[in-house]
Amino acid sequence: MSRIGKLPVAIPSGVTVTVDGNEVKVKGPKGELTQSVNPDIKVEVVDGHVQVSRPSDDKEHRALHGLYRALIHNMVVGVSEGYKKEMELVGVGYRANNSGQVLELSLGYSHNIFFQMPKEIKVETKSERNKNPLIILESADKQLIGQVCSKIRSFRKPEPYKGKGIKFVGEVIRRKSGKSAGAK
Repeated sequence: MSRIGKLPVAIPSGVTVTVDGNEVKVKGPKGELTQSVNPDIKVEVVDGHVQVSRPSDDKEHRALHGLYRALIHNMVVGVSEGYKKEMELVGVGYRANNSGQVLELSLGYSHNIFFQMPKEIKVETKSERNKNPLIILESADKQLIGQVCSKIRSFRKPEPYKGKGIKFVGEVIRRKSGKSAGAK
């Protein structure tokens, strides 16, 4: 039996989970999320918990069992607490501004980058003196916020020599030493 798949997902107060055929809908104070589930996997709500079960021990069923349990858990956490990611811009002259859902990035290119955020994500930028600019993203959808963070990071990935680029707050970049001075 899958260690992750067999764990029940607790439903906190203020969150409702409805299963309609192979659609799971989770509604809470932070929003509403929907996930379609493979017809072989059985999802049921039993006295305040969501239980995911599989019909057999086939390799595919074992993989989907843990996957759908994790996705449903992420949905429940997202609509009750939400997800928050913080990214910082490391580099001289790197700036970030937002006007509504449009994020403007100045990353040392000849032009500024304008990135349209999905409406499900709340974006905020902070620029303090003598500190790196921050981009703060909040959403109920863990998958979407991760995908957007990955896209923003791809505009200027952190490089290993000086550490310049867009990185997550608290992320450690492995640094390389430059040319050895006086090597013969």
